[in-house]
Amino acid sequence: AGGPTPWGTWLTCEESEGRAGDDGYERDHGFVFEVDPFDMAANREPRPITAMGRFRHEAVAVDPRTGIVYQTEDASGPFGLIYRYLPDRPLRGRGSLLAGGRLEALRVPDVADLSEVTEPGTVLEGVQWVPVPDRDARTAPIRNQFTDSDVTRARKVEGAWWGDGGAWIVSSYAREESPVPHDGQVWFYDPASSRITLRLLFARNLEPGVDGAYDGPDDIAVSPYGGVIIAEDGEGLQHLMGATPDGTTFPIARNDSTDATKDVEFTGPVFSPDRSLLFANIQEPGYMFAITGPWQGG
Repeated sequence: AGGPTPWGTWLTCEESEGRAGDDGYERDHGFVFEVDPFDMAANREPRPITAMGRFRHEAVAVDPRTGIVYQTEDASGPFGLIYRYLPDRPLRGRGSLLAGGRLEALRVPDVADLSEVTEPGTVLEGVQWVPVPDRDARTAPIRNQFTDSDVTRARKVEGAWWGDGGAWIVSSYAREESPVPHDGQVWFYDPASSRITLRLLFARNLEPGVDGAYDGPDDIAVSPYGGVIIAEDGEGLQHLMGATPDGTTFPIARNDSTDATKDVEFTGPVFSPDRSLLFANIQEPGYMFAITGPWQGG
């Protein structure tokens, strides 16, 4: 999913941690790259931002005040982590993230896995950030470099987006590993208070092939009209949905195709700069849609 930077470029993520020599790879994978939509020449020889870590990246959210980049890891065995990257040259424009910085992993005291939290509105205090020992994952994936008491994990950490003064972060679902199995969480991290709050919880969807309920939230974007837009990657019907600030969800679109793309997930919701168009995609075979309003505040 990646995410935008305050200076108008896009950080795109490799959701892979394959090493050179494995499965035909010629180079190590698992990095973030910066893409400039206005200067094609700048994209011809992309350089991985290795200081941001090598892991199964999903999405990023950049704090426009500090330049800190929050990153999600969609992984299992063990489950992935939430990271933050504190660049040595924050908010300096394209290429500045290549200058290096600190990489740290989220830890919430006394919470081993975010799936343990099942009550929307729950606020977890005292968020800590633990230095990553080996960001290049030379001998072991980063998530394996910590014990469960060192960090706080989450099941399938997916979308991330900066808005409302903090980072919105999605955990897609949890089943047997959760005290109360659920089909997705949406979290909000407030760096000013070092708190992370459960904003949305999706109950188990026992009939995913029937319209009306949602499961498996994935990519997320903050709506300029209030609330958030969420792409569904669930077990049955696939939707693009909205959620109001009070937690009410509503459908925007449904993948209703009848060919091989049926039940394929939506990805990458994002509004145009003038707020008139909502762009979104269906992952396979790669459809992109521009959805017009009229939009209104909620």
